[in-house]
This record gives sequence, C-alpha cells and structure tokens, in this order.
Amino acid sequence: MNLASTVALGTAIILGSSALASAETHHWSYFGKEGPTHWAELNDQFKACAAGKNQSPIDIDTHRIQTAALPALQFDYQSSALHIVDNGHTVQVNLDPGSSLAVGKDRYQLVQLHFHHPSEERIDGRRADMVAHLVHRDAEGRLAVVAVLLTSGKQNDMVEALWDHLPKHKDSEASPKGVRIDPAALIPPKHSYFTYIGSLTTPPCTEGVRWLVLKSPQTLSEKEIATFAAHYPNDARPIQQLNHRKVLSTN
Repeated sequence: MNLASTVALGTAIILGSSALASAETHHWSYFGKEGPTHWAELNDQFKACAAGKNQSPIDIDTHRIQTAALPALQFDYQSSALHIVDNGHTVQVNLDPGSSLAVGKDRYQLVQLHFHHPSEERIDGRRADMVAHLVHRDAEGRLAVVAVLLTSGKQNDMVEALWDHLPKHKDSEASPKGVRIDPAALIPPKHSYFTYIGSLTTPPCTEGVRWLVLKSPQTLSEKEIATFAAHYPNDARPIQQLNHRKVLSTN
C-alpha cells in the first residue's frame, strides 16, 4: 500500500510529517539492496518492516478464518477531479474530499487509491493479476484500506481513463483540466469481505491499519493490466507472517 516524493508513500502522508519526511529522503525499491528484505536497514523509521509482528500483506487461508457477524461496508463515493501521480513505486490517484466509507459506526474519508502488480494479497496461496488499494482515514487519523482484487476480463472504463492520462515522467503528477473519475467504478457489486489488522505494505510499514479485503474481484482488460505492468512489472511486497492475528470473514 503506497505517496511520491511529495506523496511517495500513499498512506504515509496521513500518518504524520515524520513518515512523509522519511519517504522523501530515503529511497527504497522492490529489488536488490533497497528491496523489501532490506527496508528496515535503510532508515530507523523503517524498523517495523522487519521487527513488526502485524505486517501486511498476508495469505488469507479460507480454511482457517473465522466467520463473524461483521458490519456491512457502506460506500458513499463521489466523483473527483483527476489528480494522478506516478510516484516511482506505483500509480496513485489522489481524491477530492467528499467520498466516504462507513463500517458500522466507524466512518472514514477516502484519501487516495493506487495499484499493485501482481496483487499483494493472496487468497489460499493465489495472487490476482493486480489489486487496487483504496486508502481511507478517520477523524483520528486511523487508516482503513479496502483491497479490491483485479482479474483479467471486461475493460474498466475508469481505469482506462487513468491510463490515458498517465504522467509522462516518474515522480510527477498530472491534473488534466475537466477530467473527472468515479472511484466507485472499482467496487464490485458484492461487498462481502475478509478483515484483519495489519500495516502499510511500503516503508515505514506502520502497523494498526484496518484491512478490508473484498471477496469479489473487479475486472480489467488484458490491455489495461499490461499497461500497468509495463510501468511496474512487480511492485508487490512479499507475504508476511500472520503470527497470532485472526482473520475474520463475513458470512
């Protein structure tokens, strides 16, 4: 789950200036000496990437999860002017205020969305072609991330619009005049989900993130998947240990 120089960690911006400063001044990657196995060595603020016990992503074993009477996810998403960033780690879209998610009595504002190829999450050991992470924040700054698995199939017109306006250079943003997008286009009709407490999937790997992984996937065309993969062939953090956490599932 990811912001770029000014936004190089997607969700880090909502965790405070120290996380953002760390993202801006310390480079990290998905490969080699700055890859996931070395993140904790790059900066003291990244220590949770190795020492944390509640890290993400995880492999969701559907034979070992607990079914519970969980609150329904209530999406109230509004259209937004397009603000699209290629931050050197992913393609991210920053959303105008106004879109929200309610989980029972908890209410979160949608801040941004971004993509990973392949999916970071696994279900019974299997990755999807891609995943969209929709990052939300509540009034106290706590994060809830909705993960929508993306598989090959019908074209997604909103994603097509995103790819049509990709920034020409990394670490840059495009805000084409008059272009609006609807983040609801990423949400499948059925909202059953798995949930657990995890972390950011990028440095500083901060824990305490509420993950909501939708069971039903959304589709992208093969061309749309290939377009993203041409920019980011693999921007997925390896699977992390579940340790003693519980994964809950709607009925």
